Amino acid sequence: MNALTATNFNFKGQTGVYHGKVRDVYSIGDTLVMVATDRISAFDVVLPKGIPYKGQMLNQIAAKFLDATADIVPNWKLATPDPMVTVGRRCQGFPVEMIVRGYLCGSAWRAYKNGVREICGVQIPDGMRENQAFETPIITPTTKAELGQHDEDISKDEIIAKGLVSAEDYALLEQYTLALFKRGSEIAAKRGLILVDTKYEFGKCDGQIYLMDEIHTPDSSRYFYADGYEERFEKGEAQKQLSKEFVREWLMENGFQGKEGQQVPEMTDEIVAGITNRYMELYENITGEKFEKTDTSNLLERIEKNIEAYL
Repeated sequence: MNALTATNFNFKGQTGVYHGKVRDVYSIGDTLVMVATDRISAFDVVLPKGIPYKGQMLNQIAAKFLDATADIVPNWKLATPDPMVTVGRRCQGFPVEMIVRGYLCGSAWRAYKNGVREICGVQIPDGMRENQAFETPIITPTTKAELGQHDEDISKDEIIAKGLVSAEDYALLEQYTLALFKRGSEIAAKRGLILVDTKYEFGKCDGQIYLMDEIHTPDSSRYFYADGYEERFEKGEAQKQLSKEFVREWLMENGFQGKEGQQVPEMTDEIVAGITNRYMELYENITGEKFEKTDTSNLLERIEKNIEAYL
């Protein structure tokens, strides 16, 4: 199984390329061509080996959810000419990510456990337990860091005071974020899942706000299985999750949290295959469809051909 870990295309009319943590974005006039590679990141570090089919799975999940939420907010997607590629409008992205949480877990729980009762300007009541649902979902934004840097928590007031987003635009971002999360939660419930938390990125094009990037994928979201949630919660047991958290847990168990001087543990073929299989489980549960593997024998050639045919 081949994994796509790097691209270096040169399309006609190309004006630039941005290599992100897991996606490579090519600029062609007012159009962006986003290639979902098989790179995988955790703790803001790109791991040394790619995960076969991961890019295809994430790209296809995101495309489905962009289509399923287009009535809430316009989004950047124009087409998916290849299973690993989305072509869309170039938007000027806001320098913040809108993180919305329906449950107290992950980094928010780690902070709460250490006594923190305010996250990104949002007050969290005393007496909550890990994986407990908030009365209503909360928005805990972060700054959008440069590659290799860590995203930082930031409050709504700071975002507006620093001029990162105008008060008027931020009000819309909040409205869209909560509506998208509600829709995502409804779709998840039909699949026997709980959408726990997720992040959205927005930008502007011709004065209009658009939803950008991927949405509701296991890389950008956390899901619990609904079946057994209450029982596990009552017993204080770990929830059965559908997210990339299992990768982070494997890294932490092997002494890696992205801190200086720490080494990424060896990614054996067995570990890599195991991650691919977990992503397939995620894909099939989230979409309710069987994952169809594409031919990976000549990925670069196939992708280039499909993009050029579309352009």
